[in-house]
Amino acid sequence: MFSKRAQLAIGAAWILFWLLMITTEVQDYLRDGGHHIWQPVLWTGSSGVAGTLLLYLQRRHTRRYDKLLGTPWRWFGHQLLWLPVYWISFVPLAFGIRHAVYRLAGDRYTHEGWPAIFLYEDVKMTVFFFVFVLILFGVLSYHAMQEEKLRAERASGAVRQAQLQQLTQQMQPHFLFNALNTISSLMHSDVDRADAMLIQLADLLRATLDASGQHEATLEAEFRLLRGYALLMSERFAERVSVEWDIDPALLAYKVPVMSLQPLLENVFKHTVERRRQPTRIHVSASREQDALVLRVEDDAGTLAAPSDAAASAPDAVSGQRGASGGIGLRNLRERLATLHGAQASLILTPLSPAGVRAEMRLPCAC
Repeated sequence: MFSKRAQLAIGAAWILFWLLMITTEVQDYLRDGGHHIWQPVLWTGSSGVAGTLLLYLQRRHTRRYDKLLGTPWRWFGHQLLWLPVYWISFVPLAFGIRHAVYRLAGDRYTHEGWPAIFLYEDVKMTVFFFVFVLILFGVLSYHAMQEEKLRAERASGAVRQAQLQQLTQQMQPHFLFNALNTISSLMHSDVDRADAMLIQLADLLRATLDASGQHEATLEAEFRLLRGYALLMSERFAERVSVEWDIDPALLAYKVPVMSLQPLLENVFKHTVERRRQPTRIHVSASREQDALVLRVEDDAGTLAAPSDAAASAPDAVSGQRGASGGIGLRNLRERLATLHGAQASLILTPLSPAGVRAEMRLPCAC
């Protein structure tokens, strides 16, 4: 079934076609010395009315066979059954209108004998019928192709949404597990600090629940969550870590994948801060470079393991465990970036000199 917009377009094209036919008939009539313009208008107009009525009836009764477009010979077979209807009905309809109007005008419509009229008009209607059927087949086939494309896009979108939902749901228990592990390590050594961390965790989980069910959040909301996580972890590693923030306020309204920065910061705490006794400085930044939103998490002490051959062959390979294939956090993040933005997004871990690791995430930024 065509949309209302498509139906209006087809109807307008049909009316324009018959207006063109009437204009041509009037011009020929006047060129031959005629003086009653209503007559050529009636001749062509009556043909248009009769043809339109027959086409409407044909379309109404054959619409149920549109499902056979995939087997054209069957679809054309059902249309062909209507050709005798045109042969039988067109002349009585069109010429009946002409005779009636002429009679109302006090005149008489004359023409050749009925056998000659039927033969001439039926030959024209046969050509007209096949042209119409071919055009109808093309329009219906294109419409069906567009609908199939739309269904495929919707199905792809549904799969994409399901994948993102699954990945996001995986991230939340993974994050909670790590946070509870941090608190558990303090329960028997410093109850007051463990209690303070539980309060911070509650605030953090509240922010996480605000993002529940979403695949993207504003950069402002993402950094609010990230600051809460940094505060929680800094409480555990007091005097062993400092976090600096360099955020462009103009970028806070832009969308980023939910909990996309937390795995990068967690990587630093897990693989660098936790394994060192010396202080570690972490720098978190957000900036814009041309059409890219660039998010970085850097430290001044981490190291990257030598990449495997497989990872080295992929320029955008995401390293976990500071260089290996990665844990659930970074693997999830890479899959979500690919699902949301494809090749437009990237996540790269780079060693710094003399020490340190930079995790850089680039997202498309239409700003």
